[in-house]
Amino acid sequence: MIVVAIIGLLAAIAIPNFVKARNTAQSNACINNMRQIDSAIQQWALEAGKKNTDAPDPNEIAKYIKGNKLPTCPAGNVEYVLGATVDANPSVTCPNATDNPPMHKLGNP
Repeated sequence: MIVVAIIGLLAAIAIPNFVKARNTAQSNACINNMRQIDSAIQQWALEAGKKNTDAPDPNEIAKYIKGNKLPTCPAGNVEYVLGATVDANPSVTCPNATDNPPMHKLGNP
């Protein structure tokens, strides 16, 4: 019975840490996805001769990402929202972005 109590205590300590680590990993992956999309937007705008006020086309942006597909947020498999213009800050946002940690926000807009 003591062994079961010790195992329960260890599980009570470990499980929240595993959840926190998973959330942090998903947030970091999301931020890296948004960086990749932002870089693709900038490369597309440069190569296509677009102005800062032009709207990015998701179909054209996808061509600059491996697999020709925009990634989705690992926290909920939702698609990212592209900014209204090439120079929008932020140029990519995640629908899973929250004010509570872990935040899915690119930079400090």
